[in-house]
Amino acid sequence: MLSVSASLLALSLVVPVDPSPLTGVVVDAAGRPVPRAIVQVINADGSAATTVVTDADGAFRIAAPPSSCRVEASLTGFSKASAACGQAPLRLTLSVAPVSEAIVVSATRTDAPAGQVAAAVTVFDAAEIDRKQQPLLADLLRDAPGVTIVRVGAPGGVTSMFVRGGESNYTKVLLDGVPLNEPGGTFNLSDVTTQNVDRVELVRGANSALFGSDAMTGVVQLFTRRGTSARPEARFAIEGGNFSTLRSSGGVSGKSNGVDYSAEVAGFTTDNDLPNNAFDNLTVSGTAGGSLGHGATLRTVARFEGGKAGTPGATAFGRPDLDAFFNRHDGVWGATFDQTSGALHQTASYGLAVSHQRSADLKADPPYTPTFGASGAPFQFFDFLFDSRTDLTRHRASYQADGTFTTASAGTHVDTALVDWDGERATLRDALANTSQDASRDNVGLSLQHQALWSRVFVTGGVRFEHNASFGNATVPRVAAAAYLHTGDGSLGATRAHVTAGLGIKEPTILQSYSPNLYFLGNPDLKPERSRAFDLGLEQRFAHDRARVDVTWFDNRYENIIGLETIDFTTFASQYFNIGLTRARGAELSGDVALVSGLRAKAGYTFTDSKILDSTSAFSEVLKAGNPALRRPRHAGFADVAWLGSHASISVIGTFVGERSDSDFASLFPAITVNDAYASWDVRASVPAGRHVTFTAAIDNLFDSDHMEPLGYPALGRAARVGVRTKW
Repeated sequence: MLSVSASLLALSLVVPVDPSPLTGVVVDAAGRPVPRAIVQVINADGSAATTVVTDADGAFRIAAPPSSCRVEASLTGFSKASAACGQAPLRLTLSVAPVSEAIVVSATRTDAPAGQVAAAVTVFDAAEIDRKQQPLLADLLRDAPGVTIVRVGAPGGVTSMFVRGGESNYTKVLLDGVPLNEPGGTFNLSDVTTQNVDRVELVRGANSALFGSDAMTGVVQLFTRRGTSARPEARFAIEGGNFSTLRSSGGVSGKSNGVDYSAEVAGFTTDNDLPNNAFDNLTVSGTAGGSLGHGATLRTVARFEGGKAGTPGATAFGRPDLDAFFNRHDGVWGATFDQTSGALHQTASYGLAVSHQRSADLKADPPYTPTFGASGAPFQFFDFLFDSRTDLTRHRASYQADGTFTTASAGTHVDTALVDWDGERATLRDALANTSQDASRDNVGLSLQHQALWSRVFVTGGVRFEHNASFGNATVPRVAAAAYLHTGDGSLGATRAHVTAGLGIKEPTILQSYSPNLYFLGNPDLKPERSRAFDLGLEQRFAHDRARVDVTWFDNRYENIIGLETIDFTTFASQYFNIGLTRARGAELSGDVALVSGLRAKAGYTFTDSKILDSTSAFSEVLKAGNPALRRPRHAGFADVAWLGSHASISVIGTFVGERSDSDFASLFPAITVNDAYASWDVRASVPAGRHVTFTAAIDNLFDSDHMEPLGYPALGRAARVGVRTKW
């Protein structure tokens, strides 16, 4: 018996006891968690023993650390942090580099550093939104590679966004996860403001594998500002300028007992520079959320935007219409339940988007003959009276589950399964003809996604199975990979290669499927429009993370494009069919520089080689096969230089748009089929006056550029505003 006890004692002395797990959290300088930071356990000899990534809360856990080691946390765009293993939990703080890294949600529907998601991403954070002083979201998005914004005349006019040569209804737009597009992808940016918006993410490339219909060329997501201060903060701003412009806002935000809140009311009004061209907008926005205990949170968000705009028409070719107008009232509400339990994160949400729109011309203006320069129409144009009303309701219910697991030798893996249901309801009314058409669609999509994460390689693969009430079933996959070929933050910093490939899909619009009008008759048998997208790029950092350059090549193909085709040449009746095919390829070049303290600059250039392969209009000169896609410039770019000082800041922002294919659509002879290139410069300035007051100034179109974004609709001339902001 004694010998057995001695043997067990001897065995206990030579068999090592498993050490306690090593846990900790990685945060930034403001104390916010840093998700998916690379955490390595370094042996005494300098070799890496274990590599893990932090979760959405910045936390990490290492099961069996060596007895003598140190822990090092890193992420491109941040300075490294390290500490001796010591006693857990550890807290490692990463300082933001001069050219920082953004954490994005829209690329994978999970929190991830932009450098790990492979997709081309542009993020506008709260500081940049405030600095640029852009009342309207569309003007903020002009400063992104691959994007062309086309506004019909002055602010308030119909505003479209084209990404990578695609159509204007090929981009999914969301507010805190709630889709804002009309059924079929149409989205008019004319009324959407930047009020109470904390961050805007733009992901370029086909992303229907995660978001289903409409995400053909990209995803734009707006995130509502949240309260962060334990003491309630109130804010007020007012500014005015020429063209009878007035912009004002007031809001409150805070965080108490685990509940944060933010609410804001804002108004924007301007007469612009033409008769019947006034624009009035009201925005009411708010969010609130808090902990329910046991790792669960509940958040709700609401936003209302209502506007009225006069629509004088193509005034470059003739007299303005003096009574036509467009009204819209859009409301969004959403609630999201989140719960994290160990490696499992669950999200259940419901969203409701409602839009009431009215486009009308109720009085006949005098006839006129369109003219422009040496071109003129061979006949008079007469006013066409109409009163069209559209009521749209879109329900969205979603459930998403994310599971994360880490292995000692095979990296970290994140698996996502989600299901989305969209209930689309619409009523199309012609008030003059007293006719009405109701439409209803219910669509369901199931997405599966796997992310494999190593210290220098990040791979994402996903697929979506979509059942749509209009076109039936479809499957859309997507793959993406990013790899750091070189790491470090020296003179030659990190080198990152990235590649994505995927398919996009878009359902027909309500009008295209259900319209009863003889001249644009709906077709219930339409197929979905599709995109095939590929991009490949390289990002390089320089000068100790004070400069970054990214170049990306893209190659897209857009199939089954829906267009009108005449079905009766006696009555000129027309119906929608899948008849178009377009390809677009090109390159995006972007860069950021912060070489001198306080001086920041960013710039971008996009080359787009688009070509219509099959036309959507057999009789249109500008839409015939072989031509470039309409209103998509071959060359475009932007530049943004800012001096951010303690006593004042000033920004100079330029937008450059090259020559592009367009049409006068006014039967002019000779016809105008090319729109000239233009450059427009804006200036922004702010001067703090104590802790609570800041004076602001803004000049749009500084040099009074005389250009038209679409032919016939002159852009607003030089516009200046001055104002004051208070916060206490």
